[in-house]
Amino acid sequence: MTDSISRRRVLAGALALGVGGLSLSAANDLLEDFAPLSGDAWEAADRTLSESVTSPYGEANVTTDNHGVPHIEADGEEAAYFAVGYVQGFDRLFQLDLQRRSMRGRLSEVVGEDLLEGDEFHVSMDFLGAAEATWDELEDTTAGTMLSAYADGVNAAMEREDLPLEFRLLDYAPREWTPVDSLLMDKQIAWDLTGNFDELRRAIIADRLGEDVVEELFPDRMDHETPIIRGEDDVGIASSNDTTSGGLRSAGASVTEWLSRFESPTGVGSNSWVVSGEHTSSGTPIVANDPHLALMTPALWYEQHIETPEASIRGVTFPGIPFVIIGANATGAWGFTNVGADVLDCYEYEINEDGDRYRYEGEWREFETQQRNIPVAGGEDRARTIRKTIHGPVIEREGETVGVAWTGLSATRTAEAIYDLGRSDGVAQALEAFELFDAPTQNAVYADADGRTLYAMTGRLPIRRIDAEVVDGNRLFDGSAGEGEWDGYTPYGESSWDGFVPFEEKPHVVDPDVLATANQRVLDDPDHYVGTAYADPYRGRRIYDVLDERVDDGEPIDPEDHRDLQRDTVDGRASQLVPELSASVNSADSDATLSDELVEAAELLENWEYRMDRESEGALVFARWLDHFASVVFEPQFGDADLDESYYPSDWILATLPEDSEFFAETSRGRAMVDALEAALEEIDDAGWEIYGDWNTTRAIEHPLGVEAGFLNYEELAADGSSATVKNYRVESAVGSGWRMVVEPGGEATGIIAGGNSGDFFSPHYDDQFEPWVNGEYKPMDRTIEGDRELEFVEGST
Repeated sequence: MTDSISRRRVLAGALALGVGGLSLSAANDLLEDFAPLSGDAWEAADRTLSESVTSPYGEANVTTDNHGVPHIEADGEEAAYFAVGYVQGFDRLFQLDLQRRSMRGRLSEVVGEDLLEGDEFHVSMDFLGAAEATWDELEDTTAGTMLSAYADGVNAAMEREDLPLEFRLLDYAPREWTPVDSLLMDKQIAWDLTGNFDELRRAIIADRLGEDVVEELFPDRMDHETPIIRGEDDVGIASSNDTTSGGLRSAGASVTEWLSRFESPTGVGSNSWVVSGEHTSSGTPIVANDPHLALMTPALWYEQHIETPEASIRGVTFPGIPFVIIGANATGAWGFTNVGADVLDCYEYEINEDGDRYRYEGEWREFETQQRNIPVAGGEDRARTIRKTIHGPVIEREGETVGVAWTGLSATRTAEAIYDLGRSDGVAQALEAFELFDAPTQNAVYADADGRTLYAMTGRLPIRRIDAEVVDGNRLFDGSAGEGEWDGYTPYGESSWDGFVPFEEKPHVVDPDVLATANQRVLDDPDHYVGTAYADPYRGRRIYDVLDERVDDGEPIDPEDHRDLQRDTVDGRASQLVPELSASVNSADSDATLSDELVEAAELLENWEYRMDRESEGALVFARWLDHFASVVFEPQFGDADLDESYYPSDWILATLPEDSEFFAETSRGRAMVDALEAALEEIDDAGWEIYGDWNTTRAIEHPLGVEAGFLNYEELAADGSSATVKNYRVESAVGSGWRMVVEPGGEATGIIAGGNSGDFFSPHYDDQFEPWVNGEYKPMDRTIEGDRELEFVEGST
């Protein structure tokens, strides 16, 4: 669809389908009168970007290419970032406002009390206070100056341009944008990547199923041989500390289950790798990155290109943040994946009967309190009292209380680090930028046009102690006794970070030959405790296998080879499990007659190449079998303990669970496999699925307004990939590789967004990249400017 008329027809069609017996022409008539889709709403169909705008920061030009990417030229950075704010404010204004409302706890103000609990959580955590503390630290820096110019640009777009459709549907207008709002986006990213309460869930499992079950199903280290940094790499770490672990305390089921609703989305991860110029035809290194975050409508990522005398930068950012996060400049290219580090701790306290004081190191202290009001559309406003201890916010649910410390609640310099990275000129300056990166903890890969390569772990890593002894963080600490405190940490203020792992002692590798990250553990034997929330090794192993084979064969690994690897759909779980499943079916068939369908399904899987392709029958059977296998194995005990599938362990643990596990006490492992296959075939038959793409579709990629605005969603398409493939897509959780990028620094560069660069439903760039993304296609991301100028900024007051 390339024009507003076709969009209107879709809306009319959607309305006709929703009202039985309504003709398409009647639906069109009703659209004129039906209040949120009234004539006023249709004014959004004619939104066009102004041709000339005054800017207090000076002249700038914007050229938009045929993929909707703005190319911004300016003689000064402030003028450039004012223009960035303006075009983001035009293209993604509703997304900007929705995200800051989420972090401020103000969604209920426009959508009603359905989202009230989310607002209560965000207010209780006081992410706003953390963003304000960060602005206090950054305001006088060069990055702070650019954040201010960006905010002015967003506000200028709000004032001058027509509002997008969603504001008209919800009948409200956005408030002024501030630099603090951009830093709230910074906090949101960090929370989505590192905000998890694993230790609380582990304690619930231990309480209900026993600590032996936790040790078996949730080991601190998975038994595999595919870390990020392998033995041949020279690792830049220098010191050693022992860690000890203790028993698991429980904060309580009510508060744990409530907090789990707002933690990092399940399955968030990414792929990245860097290959040195020794293995490319050009002699220049290559960087590849595809972050796996929430897939949504509009797309999570926004692509932009900025040309100033200081830098030439192109890549993607999150709407609301002015600086390119993943991308390339004239000298280098960089990307990130999540470490899985433990940077959040929970505390229990002795609290007095009145609930206004907590005990800390032998003394009673008053909680620091703040009053916040949560407006609720169509209902009564809610008053919320924020309570804080020396460690951070205190969360209460149904009489259960837990304190939280998280590195992102302090003032952080990540925005400054990203700004500096865009201006960096080689490995040395990139390393300096990574050192400023406080949160979230990330695996950073970098390469420059001079042939240098780099891996570095970014983000602050806490060191915890109990009675002066270093301990890990995978537990609930006694906050009243001062257990596990982070020296040098100040929530909602400026931290010295004195008690954290020094940057030079965190893992980094200078000039690696081939290095790949896929959220697997960083090192086999790290000198400091990092965490336990690592991904299964399937993606990391596959990437290394493909790259190592090319290196061993002496063949150059050129950009198209990297794109092929990002499109790879081989599922390592299948090669690990299908032979055992086939043997179990054959064994069961020899003991008792199995149905022809069961035997044929096993034969289908035996001849399958383990690729999760949309046209594959084998991929469909395997995907549905694996889910049923997990249910057959874990549901009896977990269900009896009132624990749903969100508490199940990872696929790697399921695949390697031994025959003598207590989970196979009632039935053998082989019998469980056969029973699961029988259940999967019944499900497939009932649903009428024939191939993987019948089940594995993009249906879960939705607009935040939900089913009532389903017409805003992208088209539902059959998709390749799984949670364990390099071409990553997870239909159950709408997580996947929302941005794919392959860059040869100073040379060829390509990328693709999962959707489109515009958030305007009526724009041709709303979804023009969606089908190419599904199909594994790419577009150029050169730092050149071609085409006619679309918008000119002239100097003057706004």
